[in-house]
Amino acid sequence: MIPLAIPNLAGNEARYLRECVDSNFVSTVGPFVERFETMVAQASGASHAVATSSGTAGLHVALTAIGVGRDDLVVLPSLTFIASANAISHCGATPWLFDVTADSWTLDVGSVARALETETERREGRVVHRASGRRVAAIMPVYTLGTPADMDPLVRIAHQCGLPVVADAAPALGARYRGRDIGSLGADLSVFSFNGNKTVTAGGGGAVTGEDSDLCALVRHLTTTARAGADYTHDAVGFNYRMTNLQAAVGCAQLERLEELVGAKRRIARTYTEALADLPGVGCFPVPPWADSACWFSGVTLTDRSVSEAVSELKERGIGCRPFWKPIHLQAPYADAPCSELPVCDSVWNTILTLPCSTGLTTAEQEQVVEAVRAYLLSP
Repeated sequence: MIPLAIPNLAGNEARYLRECVDSNFVSTVGPFVERFETMVAQASGASHAVATSSGTAGLHVALTAIGVGRDDLVVLPSLTFIASANAISHCGATPWLFDVTADSWTLDVGSVARALETETERREGRVVHRASGRRVAAIMPVYTLGTPADMDPLVRIAHQCGLPVVADAAPALGARYRGRDIGSLGADLSVFSFNGNKTVTAGGGGAVTGEDSDLCALVRHLTTTARAGADYTHDAVGFNYRMTNLQAAVGCAQLERLEELVGAKRRIARTYTEALADLPGVGCFPVPPWADSACWFSGVTLTDRSVSEAVSELKERGIGCRPFWKPIHLQAPYADAPCSELPVCDSVWNTILTLPCSTGLTTAEQEQVVEAVRAYLLSP
């Protein structure tokens, strides 16, 4: 079986883990955590980075730090992994769901602008959703498949409305937007994930990046139980969201090879597009003009075949593949969340087939995947 996406641990991971064990620094105190934060900041183009125990924890603490609270609304694309919505819910807030664009699968900025203009009003410096009376507290774009959202117009809209932006950049480290690093696109905070299937993994963990030193200091404070002194004084309801030195050691080894790993992802995506785009009923993943995607996952869209059937059939042929995210508005916990019209989201989500894209995928293995996909899709 050729797996969908597995880690590539061919660097200094074992050596750095041994250093942790030999030094006895295996918990949340240790030199690799600080090194990891420095490397994430540099890789993303941000001034500051705070390591967290997961990407979801990073989103939760970032939203908390910018002031999202109970009964608030947060603008979110419906086409995202449920962790994005869950982080909003952990704050006691609710996602306000929007469509994505067909040419990017990221947040439809025009739809957001229209809704903020026609469905909200200003009350005492707050943006209030007219139908529900709830405060709109933030905008959370999602960098789908490692592709940045169209951030320049989105940030302009956010500033006009006085809304902070938290970017869910989970799989996008190494991507660029209009030639710029994604940690410096105007979001108040950006959040990355280092889960096991990410291009750069720490086995788990996340990181919050930003430009505002005071805001990032607050994020750090909240992730360390809001401890205000050595005498166990705590000045807020904080979280135990720290990354371990063991995780950071793996992450540092991975970040040393960031360019190589992202390059492999892009090469794999390009090969699938070139080899499969001519097939009837097959579409390619979008490539918006503003982005150099990190190409976290790659694959095709199927308009004439069931994705679930394709997954089952290709598994029989030794190819590990999967469907993609079921949108948030179709998930039971968010059935009552406010949402805009979602024509693109509804039409695309169940057509997406992700194909093997591990950074260690060999040319021969990818040829095997292509042959299997072509044989299946050309069969009666």
